[in-house]
Amino acid sequence: MASILAVCTGNVCRSPLAEGSLRIALDARSAGTPIDVTSAGTMGWIGSSADPLSVQAGAERGIDISSHIARATTQKDLRDAALVLAMAPEHVEIVTRQVPAAAGKSFTLKELVRLLEALSAPGRGEPEALLIARVSQADALRRSGFEGNPHDEDIMDPLGMPLEAFRVVAAELDEWCTRLANGLLGRAPARTSTSNED
Repeated sequence: MASILAVCTGNVCRSPLAEGSLRIALDARSAGTPIDVTSAGTMGWIGSSADPLSVQAGAERGIDISSHIARATTQKDLRDAALVLAMAPEHVEIVTRQVPAAAGKSFTLKELVRLLEALSAPGRGEPEALLIARVSQADALRRSGFEGNPHDEDIMDPLGMPLEAFRVVAAELDEWCTRLANGLLGRAPARTSTSNED
């Protein structure tokens, strides 16, 4: 199964929320063929729960990370993932130092969304094959000189901030993860409503 690894620093705030949000967005588009989404930290607070404010901010958006346990990135994780999704450029740098071969599949969330949105819409196909193809297309566009917006690459780290900051981050991640799922697999099918009219 193709997998996506969301990466931040401690794996207690941003990447667990990104993992939960992206899993929901992809599940809505993958027609029963799930893509595995996990998360880890470059300096993972191994064994820690998600920050309680991340848990609360996620729950308010329908994202349940209450059972999350933090872990650190491993070389195996980085080799095995079809996509490494970083919350900030510093995480991409650390990942690619750890596993240089991961460079072509490692992006910040915002960078990848902008790359995918600059490409034509994804075609039809199995979710795993689409994921791999779209990551490859995005990397090719990046290598061709596409700059995106290098001054807006980070998802803010809310650690130590009040709940409102966590809510802002959860909302931002929700928006960008939805856009990412659209760019990887296409838009979610519209829900059909039923009517009880006589």
